[in-house]
Amino acid sequence: MMQPYDLSLEELRKYKPDLTRQPDFMEFWESNKLELAKIPLKYELQPYDYPAKGVKVSRITFTGFKGASIDGWFAVPDAPGKYPGLVLYHGYNWAFDGCIHDVVDTAFHGYAVLQMLVRGQQGNSVDNTVSSHGHVSGWMTKGILSKDEYYYRAVYMDSVRALEVLADMDCVDAGRIGVTGGSQGGALTLASAALSDIPAVAVAEYPYLSNFDRAIDITPSSPYGELNEFFRRYSDPAIEAQARKTLTYFDIMNLAPEIRCPVLVAAGLVDEVTPPSTVFAAYNHMACPKEIAVYRYFGHEFIPGFVEKKLRMLMKYLQD
Repeated sequence: MMQPYDLSLEELRKYKPDLTRQPDFMEFWESNKLELAKIPLKYELQPYDYPAKGVKVSRITFTGFKGASIDGWFAVPDAPGKYPGLVLYHGYNWAFDGCIHDVVDTAFHGYAVLQMLVRGQQGNSVDNTVSSHGHVSGWMTKGILSKDEYYYRAVYMDSVRALEVLADMDCVDAGRIGVTGGSQGGALTLASAALSDIPAVAVAEYPYLSNFDRAIDITPSSPYGELNEFFRRYSDPAIEAQARKTLTYFDIMNLAPEIRCPVLVAAGLVDEVTPPSTVFAAYNHMACPKEIAVYRYFGHEFIPGFVEKKLRMLMKYLQD
């Protein structure tokens, strides 16, 4: 097993690079939220015959940013009442069968669960964003030369709308809603917690899309590699400078100070997809109640030791 290639744990706990926010950073996100608010809150549930007793399962479709149709799964205990809610966000291009089995399993823990399938990546979620230039394979560089065209602008707003949809349901206690996910899902967990007042708790496993400048320099594997490949294909320094400027608006590190709800983060010290320093960069800028669980011998993978810790955190803020 490869030993830590990144900073030492002692250095990670102190690692707090300067924020790279542009002067209009908060204005940009406030305008996006206003634009989202103009889109009517619409969603449809279609019952799904899942082979399990005790939960009701549905396919859900809701209207996301720019009017896009966003797909997902919804499950809730099969008994009358109002339940605490959870929005689940999945990893980058990684949601086998739409994560339906995870949704059902989570509902068995007593939650109303909405799994958002990221636009263009999974299910029938439609990506209707249009960019005025080309990009390399994947989603990381689509629209990267403009903050208004960048792919993750819509994805972050879809993530907020998923929270609003869940909070609107009669079977959900809108005052007890959490967000959770890993990798890209961890990034969307933190982004939605920063951009919405709905979450009462957030649990993010090795969150992606953070501290882009360092990730570009040190990450040995994709999908951050898509950024490096883009810079290889466009050798004009001005293009790279503009792309990096765009990324500052979507850097989870820059959104971290806006999070107000309690947060639990997991980080693996041999993670070659989301280097631990990029995770700590976001974590160390949070001013909310927070905790980070560090796993010395784990990378970008399922971490068994984090399961109970995650469940206890969610139970504490959503069920106790």
